[in-house]
Amino acid sequence: MEVQIRMWNKDLPTLISPWILILLGLHMHFSWATTCPEECRCDRTFVYCNERSLTSVPLGLGEGYKTLYLHNNQINNAGFPLEMHNVASVETVYLYGNQLDEFPVNLPKNVRVLHLQENNIQMVSRAALAQLLRLEELYLDDNSISTVGVEEGAFREAISLKTLFLTKNHLSSVPIGLPEELRELRLDENRIALIAEDAFENVTGLELLLLDGNLLMDEGISPGALQTLVNLKTLSLARNSLTVPPPNLPAEFLVKLNLQDNQMNEIPLTAFRGLHRLERLDISNNQLQSLTQGVFDGLYGLRQLTVRNNLWLCDCSIKWVILWLKSLPATLNVRGFMCQKPERVRGMVIRELTLELIQCPNGTATVPQPTLLSSSTAESATQTVFTPAHSQPTPNPPRITLPPPTASKKWEQRTNDPVGPMQESLRVSFVVLNGSCIQVSWVSTFTVTAYKVTWVKQGHSLITRPMQESLVQGDREGITLTNLEPKSTYHICVDPLDVFNNYHKGDDTICSEVTTKSASFHSGDNATGPKQATQQDPSSPFLLAGLIGGAVLVVLVVLLSIFCWHMHKKGRSDSSKWKYSRGRRKEDYCEAGTKKDNSILEMTETSFQIVSLNNEQLLKGDFSILPIYTPNGGVGFGDSERRNNSTAYCKNSVPESDTCHK
Repeated sequence: MEVQIRMWNKDLPTLISPWILILLGLHMHFSWATTCPEECRCDRTFVYCNERSLTSVPLGLGEGYKTLYLHNNQINNAGFPLEMHNVASVETVYLYGNQLDEFPVNLPKNVRVLHLQENNIQMVSRAALAQLLRLEELYLDDNSISTVGVEEGAFREAISLKTLFLTKNHLSSVPIGLPEELRELRLDENRIALIAEDAFENVTGLELLLLDGNLLMDEGISPGALQTLVNLKTLSLARNSLTVPPPNLPAEFLVKLNLQDNQMNEIPLTAFRGLHRLERLDISNNQLQSLTQGVFDGLYGLRQLTVRNNLWLCDCSIKWVILWLKSLPATLNVRGFMCQKPERVRGMVIRELTLELIQCPNGTATVPQPTLLSSSTAESATQTVFTPAHSQPTPNPPRITLPPPTASKKWEQRTNDPVGPMQESLRVSFVVLNGSCIQVSWVSTFTVTAYKVTWVKQGHSLITRPMQESLVQGDREGITLTNLEPKSTYHICVDPLDVFNNYHKGDDTICSEVTTKSASFHSGDNATGPKQATQQDPSSPFLLAGLIGGAVLVVLVVLLSIFCWHMHKKGRSDSSKWKYSRGRRKEDYCEAGTKKDNSILEMTETSFQIVSLNNEQLLKGDFSILPIYTPNGGVGFGDSERRNNSTAYCKNSVPESDTCHK
């Protein structure tokens, strides 16, 4: 027993000493956490010293606080005491909106996030950043940092830096010596005109690079400057002066590429080669007129392509774009392909163009022009017939315009018999019915799943009057176009489609320009002879009578409106002494009700309205309402027989001696 007691006494200090250290640490922690500068307000782990017109960092900041707010003060470079550097608990410091002209020193040594925006910082030294070994995010937006103001290798001293914002400064080149751990770099809105070959040396982990709004030209980007960024996912070069995309783009992981608002007038065939993972490409607001066929080949992951506000020329060079757009999967969203030249197709979506609307230079395929038949016959005189046959027509029939020489081989074989009868694959006729309708009919010698009929009015901008289209099943032999404008020329095309709703192989499309009749055109006008020409339209007297009657009706309505307005104005002036609705107060109403019903009687000018407040049955008793008018036009309240179950009272504007009638 004595041996056990001795062993217990011997181990007692060993058991107590760890608890003493734990209790001492807790005491020191709570004592530090309660230390708050007099000029600031502390709340849990936050210290609020912002917007207090401070010229220096306040003293007395203890341990335990993690976030320090010092923004929107007047703190200068001399305002950081040495003891601030030893506060180990602070991880985030807000110092934006002060009067710093150099990168501050003696910041908390363990700071991870540092906000220095909207100062006047001009110098960044290696010594200042060497104190911040745990700094991960640095925001230096909207300062006055120039290339010569950054000591070479200064940012490399912050070995943990992953995010660096240098937007809206005075940099003329990319700072030399960036940290290897950098993931996000923003250099937009500077004066950068040069990206040296070694600008991003050893920055292999960079994933986002923004260079928007600088002075970059083609020769300002070294050929291998971007090639070393093997992990880059987002590259933005908008609002520069590039005429072609930069060479040797990092291809392995690039997902988003912004090249809008430059001066690009061409894109080389190999510009986007190897960008298999690219999902978003923006080349809008440039000077592009055409694209080299195959320039987008290999962009297997592309999901969005934006090409707005370019000078797209819709001539023969755009044909491959039309076919490419029609073959795209639904997962690829293309925006902005719209014709700017020539004027006849300006504003038209390129995807909706037909090959007949495209004008080609001499020596290439031409668009077939419509030819009207002789109008000496009766009903058939209004037909315009197109036949995409390649055999030569006989001299007797009317002249028919031939389609482009790029027709199918089947048609070419039929041209071997120039003497035989004309053989056709598709025959289309256009019959003008009246001033607003055109009948389109067709006969096909081959099987067609559906026909696509498109029409657009000529001589107007296609922006305000876009092309209209309609799909017709293959078993039908025509369609009637309605709601057309009289005496207007329409460009109408018929396209045979296959089972996949694609255009039939070969140029089977047939187009015509057809003019509708005038609004007063009648079938009797087709008669010939001088006697028929001098006859008056029998509907003319009725039309004249209708116009006169309509004019008289309009005059009567106007006179009646003036009379009603005059009477209404006179009534308003006569009742100006008792008018209720103008300037009335909230209390200017008269209430009436019974013991069983609390309804409000509201009187406005010469009318009244009973509104139930309790949603119960209105007027549960036998009541009558008798408005009494005084000789001077006002409303008076005289005595009336009051029933036993009724009560009445007035407010403000009604004299107490008067009685409200119900």
